Amino acid sequence: MRTPEVSFEFFPPQNLEASFRLWDTINVLAPLEPRFVSVTYGAGGTTRDLTRDAVATLHKTSGLNVAAHLTCVNASRAETLEIAEGFAEAGVTDIVALRGDPPKGTTGFQPHADGFSNSIELIEALAETGKFNIRVGAYPEKHPESPDEAADVEWLKRKLDAGATEALTQFFFEAETFFRFRDACQKAGIDGDRITPGIFPIENWKGARRFALKCGTSVPAWLDDAFDKAIRDDRADLLATALCTELSSELIEGGVKRMHFYTLNRPELTRDVCHALGVTPKQRLENVA
Repeated sequence: MRTPEVSFEFFPPQNLEASFRLWDTINVLAPLEPRFVSVTYGAGGTTRDLTRDAVATLHKTSGLNVAAHLTCVNASRAETLEIAEGFAEAGVTDIVALRGDPPKGTTGFQPHADGFSNSIELIEALAETGKFNIRVGAYPEKHPESPDEAADVEWLKRKLDAGATEALTQFFFEAETFFRFRDACQKAGIDGDRITPGIFPIENWKGARRFALKCGTSVPAWLDDAFDKAIRDDRADLLATALCTELSSELIEGGVKRMHFYTLNRPELTRDVCHALGVTPKQRLENVA
C-alpha cells in the first residue's frame, strides 16, 4: 500500500487550556511532516482574531506550512481582503476560502451589505492578488442548502475555475461515497487528483453523529450498531481506530494520494491511523511555545 501525503486541520484556542492542547497536538502531529496544516474560523467568523493569531504563531514557531481559513461572513470585501493581506504580510500564503457558516441563532447565510455574496467571489478576489494558493471545500454528499448533488459538483467546478488549486471534502463514513463523488467530478471535467478527501477520526460517536447530521453526512445503520456495541464493551477507541484506518486504506487502494484529517485538536487517534498507513515520524518539533 502506497503511503499517502497528509494534512491536518486545527481550530484556534479560546483559552489557556485550549492553547496548551493545540501546542500538544502540533507536537504530536508535526513529526509526520504534513503537506500543510489549516486553522479554522468559527461559525459567523466568531474566531477571526483567534484564527489570525494562531496562524501567525504557528507560521513563526512550528516550521509547518500553515493555511488560514477565510470566510465571507460578517465582513465587508475590504475587511476580508485586509485580513488576507495581513496573512500575506505574515508570510502565510495558503488560504482555505469558504463561504462560511452563518452565526449561531440565524437561519441561513446572509451576505454582508458590502461583502462577498459567495465563495466564488472571494476566490476570484484572492486570485486577482496573485499572492495566494487557494483551497476550497467540497461536498461528496449533498450540501444541506444545495438542490442536488449535481449542483454541488458544478459549484465546485466554478470554484476551481475561479482560481482554487485544490478541494478538501467534507468528511464521510464510507469510501464508496467519495468514489462516487470523484467519478461525478471527473465526468464534469474536474481532475480527480485535485480533490482531497476529508477524514474525521471519531473521538466521540454521539458528538460525531450529531455533527454528521448537521453537515448532511449520511450515517449508515451498520455504524450505529457497531458503536453501540463497542461503547457497551468499552472498546469504542479501538473501533474508531480500526474503522478510520480501514476507510483510509480503501481510499488509497482506490487511487487517493492525499488525505486531510479533521483533528479537533485531539491528535492521538489521527496519529495512530497515520502510523497504520505508513506515515511515521521523521523529525521532532522543537521550540514551540
